[in-house]
Amino acid sequence: MLRFFVLGVLIVLGAFTALAASIGGPGWWGLLAFLALLLLVGIHDLVQKKHAILRNYPVLGHLRFLLEGIRPELQQYFIERNYDGRPFDRDTRSSIYQRAKGIKEEQPFGTERDLYAVGYEYLLHSTVPVDKLEEPPRVRIGGPDCTKPYDMALLNVSAMSFGSLSANAIEALNRGAAKGGFAHDTGEGAISPYHRNGGDLVWEIGSGYFGCRTHDGGFDEREFAEKAADDQVKMVSLKLSQGAKPGIGGVLPGAKVTAEIAKTRDVPQGQTVISPSYHQVFSTPRELVQFIGHFRELAGGKPAGFKLCLGSRTDFLAICKAMVEEQITPDFIIVDGAEGGTGAAPLEYEDHVGMPLTEGLMTVHNALLGAGVRDRVKIGASGKVATGIDLVKRLIQGADYTNAARAMMMAVGCIQAQTCHTNTCPVGVATQDPKRMRALDVPDKTERVFRYQQATVDQAMQVIASMGLHSFDELRPHMLRRRTAPGTIASYGDLFPHLAAGQLLRDAPASWERDWARADPDRFVP
Repeated sequence: MLRFFVLGVLIVLGAFTALAASIGGPGWWGLLAFLALLLLVGIHDLVQKKHAILRNYPVLGHLRFLLEGIRPELQQYFIERNYDGRPFDRDTRSSIYQRAKGIKEEQPFGTERDLYAVGYEYLLHSTVPVDKLEEPPRVRIGGPDCTKPYDMALLNVSAMSFGSLSANAIEALNRGAAKGGFAHDTGEGAISPYHRNGGDLVWEIGSGYFGCRTHDGGFDEREFAEKAADDQVKMVSLKLSQGAKPGIGGVLPGAKVTAEIAKTRDVPQGQTVISPSYHQVFSTPRELVQFIGHFRELAGGKPAGFKLCLGSRTDFLAICKAMVEEQITPDFIIVDGAEGGTGAAPLEYEDHVGMPLTEGLMTVHNALLGAGVRDRVKIGASGKVATGIDLVKRLIQGADYTNAARAMMMAVGCIQAQTCHTNTCPVGVATQDPKRMRALDVPDKTERVFRYQQATVDQAMQVIASMGLHSFDELRPHMLRRRTAPGTIASYGDLFPHLAAGQLLRDAPASWERDWARADPDRFVP
């Protein structure tokens, strides 16, 4: 094949050389140079052994790689419908952008969604709606052992680390949180200088213990206590697992560990840093609960809790048993759904590991209720929270407040390019490239973060007013309905079992009995 290809191109080149020489125009010589370049590319394609398609289709085979490279853009801009894009559909993204810009977002002509599709959900409105709340309510976080409770907003910035997001993005998020009076979770990458812009912080500690880390990678209690005493830190959170990749750790390549990131995370500059998949500070449910109590003491009595993507219900019930026996409870638990986002994760984990947020929330809420400790623990929900409807649904399913990550990224300009792991984010949100991050104007994006959060909570307040409710506390499971089959609709009150306060301690129902019996506060059961 190589012989015939070269022979054919040489014949064409010879003909064009003769033509260019006879005419003498620069355009013909340019065309000749282009053909010579194609010859070189073709010869390279034929002799290389990495891509079979190029060996069989020299030059033309490159068109396949070109189209594959721009496929996501073609799909997003020209093919997908308004309501079926993933992870976030076009309607949801447009709603976020419009709210962030302060643009009215009313839609014309009626819904494009199939209201008769199995899985469609809707809220019950009232024949007699009421006036909307004048001010958004706040949620008091702090159990009986907490001496410095915090009043949490209904929608907050979820965990995203400096290093995963750019300095400009972190700064805009924090300034927006400061202006809007909502909280900003640091993510496990520690508190950077860009978090220091007045926004209330939830300091998240992962298994790498960044920002409070000993030289051998352990938890440094003294450094943690010193930093947690800062007035800007309102709560401290221990990350057990993350929705998009539960059960695995993380690797920060040495090339990304700049001097600034190294100083923020307490790690050596230029060296690869590994976050283990497990914690050193506990190995059993009882040790976890005891550590949370100690964690709160080290933080000076500020609310202390943990974040997890739920796996085994038995494991969480074991934690509940440890709470009851030790009489120690976290002040909050953040439930991260498997639909949550990440900078990068194996496809197997993104698609097939971890419990979705709906089931995770309802399991955690009912387990705490059945163990008789729900009144001491507040629940946060994280995982594709983007609209007022998402907020209301998650509160019905058991949450007290919500956190948003990707929606907040969109508020600062994210276009769902899905290149977060390549350091080539086109809008400067998820990159450490100074040339790319300069595109993100901090003052402008600060306003967008503020407006997005304000408008979303306002829409949630409007929704509950349409439901005839005077308070989010009046939301009940029967108010959320789902189509379970053609012609069949059920409420969340009927779809899921609901426990009474302390029911597991008295007489566990049949659907919970086996898991409750197997739950051991002194070990996690595989």
